[in-house]
Amino acid sequence: MSPGTRRASDVPLPGGNFRLFVTRLSFQAMMSLGMIENPLTKERTRNLPNARMLLDDLQMLRDKCAGNLTPDEDAHLEKIVSDIEYALERLEETGIESADDEDVESESDGPH
Repeated sequence: MSPGTRRASDVPLPGGNFRLFVTRLSFQAMMSLGMIENPLTKERTRNLPNARMLLDDLQMLRDKCAGNLTPDEDAHLEKIVSDIEYALERLEETGIESADDEDVESESDGPH
């Protein structure tokens, strides 16, 4: 490694921020739903069991944190849970299992 090269371990990652934590989980769920591209593979794939697991985790987090969040944190978590629930239910209802089953690039009716 050259003297001026920085490694990822040299840059501290932000932590301890509830909204950022929830957002990171939601990005994982959106990747599992095929809504966004995996930044490592540069592909969109669907893994509905993984999306369901992440939704279950977000719902558990919401339930366990009830009454202990700021109004902003609570609203952020509730919105993310609602959006992921909607997207997952929509895919499960249509029987879509993988990103190849549908043209995910042309979807205009995203989560609400």
